[in-house]
Amino acid sequence: MLVKKTVCTRNMLLSAALLAAAIGLSPIQVAQAVTAKATAAAQQTIATAKVNDFTSSQWHKGSWRQSAGLSIPATAANKAAFRKGAQVRTADGQIRTIKVIYFSGAHMSVMLSGATLNASKNGHPKTISALGTTPVAGAAPPATSGNQAASSSAHSTAINNYTNNDWLNGVWRKSAGFSIPSSSANRSAFKVGSSVKLADGQARKINAVYVSGKNMSVMLSGAALSGKLGYPNKLFSATSSSAPVAPAAPSKPATPAPGPVTSQPATGSSMTTALNAFNGGDFVNGVYNTSKFVGISVKATAENKAAFHKGAKIRFFGGEVRTIKLIYHSGGNMTVMVDGGAINGKAVGYPRTVSVSSTGFSNTSPSVDSTPAAGNAAPANPINLVGINLAGAEFGTDVRLPGVYLKQYIYPGEADFKRYAERNLKLVRLPFRWERIQPRVNGELNSAELRRMLTTLDHAKKYNMQVILDMHNYYRYYGKMIGTNEVPVSAFADAWRRIAQQVANHPAVYGYGLMNEPHTTNGKWPAAALAAAKSIRSVDAKNWVVVAGDRWSSAFHWPSYNTQLVKDAWMRDPSNNLMFEAHLYFDKDYSGYYTNRYEQYDPMIGVVRAKPFVEWLSRYRLRGFIGEHGAPDFSPSAVVAMDNLLKYLGQHCIPSTYWAAGPWWGDYALSLDVKSGKPRPQLPILQKHAANKSCGAVGPLR
Repeated sequence: MLVKKTVCTRNMLLSAALLAAAIGLSPIQVAQAVTAKATAAAQQTIATAKVNDFTSSQWHKGSWRQSAGLSIPATAANKAAFRKGAQVRTADGQIRTIKVIYFSGAHMSVMLSGATLNASKNGHPKTISALGTTPVAGAAPPATSGNQAASSSAHSTAINNYTNNDWLNGVWRKSAGFSIPSSSANRSAFKVGSSVKLADGQARKINAVYVSGKNMSVMLSGAALSGKLGYPNKLFSATSSSAPVAPAAPSKPATPAPGPVTSQPATGSSMTTALNAFNGGDFVNGVYNTSKFVGISVKATAENKAAFHKGAKIRFFGGEVRTIKLIYHSGGNMTVMVDGGAINGKAVGYPRTVSVSSTGFSNTSPSVDSTPAAGNAAPANPINLVGINLAGAEFGTDVRLPGVYLKQYIYPGEADFKRYAERNLKLVRLPFRWERIQPRVNGELNSAELRRMLTTLDHAKKYNMQVILDMHNYYRYYGKMIGTNEVPVSAFADAWRRIAQQVANHPAVYGYGLMNEPHTTNGKWPAAALAAAKSIRSVDAKNWVVVAGDRWSSAFHWPSYNTQLVKDAWMRDPSNNLMFEAHLYFDKDYSGYYTNRYEQYDPMIGVVRAKPFVEWLSRYRLRGFIGEHGAPDFSPSAVVAMDNLLKYLGQHCIPSTYWAAGPWWGDYALSLDVKSGKPRPQLPILQKHAANKSCGAVGPLR
């Protein structure tokens, strides 16, 4: 290899000299060019990342318009490879140095030296490569050796919005410390002994870290801090450090073999993950049983590798807790061996999930991490994260509108509100029909229908419930599309202005759901949504305006259909109190009809379908709401998927309302109120997550 490299360098010098003679370069310029070329030749690609497909006023194909930078996924591998000071090769062959890294949700912005990049040559779907140096004879050794790699953190995090006797804006009153979310990125960046930078520029050393639930308290050296440094400011990790790099896991057969792969314990809160659907041999539904070993199989994701380690606790479906003894890696999976006797895979295996915690569990019953970190009180004004759709006022669309009250449709009564208030489901999405509240375009509101709506709001007020009024019209009015000559956009805005004038000051009104599931809108929905939102804001400056998405508001398809929804800067302004509404069901066609009663659902399918919407919200720093989700009573796997979905939404402070509750449902499989009166398997899951009071604001806004 050394001989080949020497010959290569000599040839480069000769070629460069000939080129210099031809175009008149000086010997110094020749030497500089050769040195740069030789340096590039001595580098090898250690990681390659695909550039994100972002195009907006600030981005073009994932390339930053204002200076040199590219957006890539913030995977564990990318975080490790793309670091401040490292060199990268762009798609057009340029070698640049990373100047700074910014993290935002599931993405990271890699800012580079030099001039702005050509997006056509370097943006999506191109890639960017992180480079490492291949040793050259006579070269100095790298700064780190062995299993260490230098890292320079550019990580920052939001400070929790806690204010009570112990906390002021997320700052500990009695001594120096902050409360922040206990995300995997935060647990990795904020460790004892490292330094942080505060909003006023101070640098402090971390003396202790306490993790509980979804939050962590980072205790610092020095005197107590001012609450002015807390929320809405951020906390920055500031220390360059050398961190151990785990050796690559050896390839092993799927069945565990002698010689476990060990990993260092990671401090952190509990997390929930899916079991693998392994059957055959010694596996039943991802549960492993032999005379010597018992355990489970899960995906070998970065998160699972960090969470599952020797000594950690696992809690199975049903509440049983075991201790991890050994871990084996095999390709993209890992087998986690635990103590105790045989495990019944049919009872607790796939499609169910397991929870893992470094610090153990306070009880053996299934629960959701819904309490703030130790020493942290819940936010002073926690939001209701879980609620219901109280249906009935949108019924009767199969008859000539507006239909007959109490015959074709009904409003929920006081008993409905009382029942769900007692179950702690206090967020209500209330569907209604535009044709009933305003029978003629640009006409007066129907007084009888308005009284029914106001009476319903009075019921909600009596039980301290919050109502989002949902115009349940699918972007149509008497079957005609909004934006046509028959139903101009101005008429849609007029309807909402008139409604807001009547209800804006009612204490039960929480928000205005502009339109249920717009679809086939020919690209006209963004303009209609903007007009209606501004119309409401002319009357009501405080309550939420809830903006649904095109393509039936599908969370999974959201980024492909709704980028234009926020093209106007007004729709991205946080002072306008906007929430963006998506819907999510688990069945094959995303519809929520669940026609296949025998379909089995992956336990994480809800999370998978929610992520595109949540990541879109994070990208634009917006707030979100899942206006409809639901699971049929005949599918235990769908109920498990709903459990995992609600946990994920809670982690991002995104509220949701379940479809559906209310009168007249008969024995509808998704309903919480059925004629037979039989217990609903969906209800305990909803109540469990409704107990989560850790969010003081609608998220994710990151």
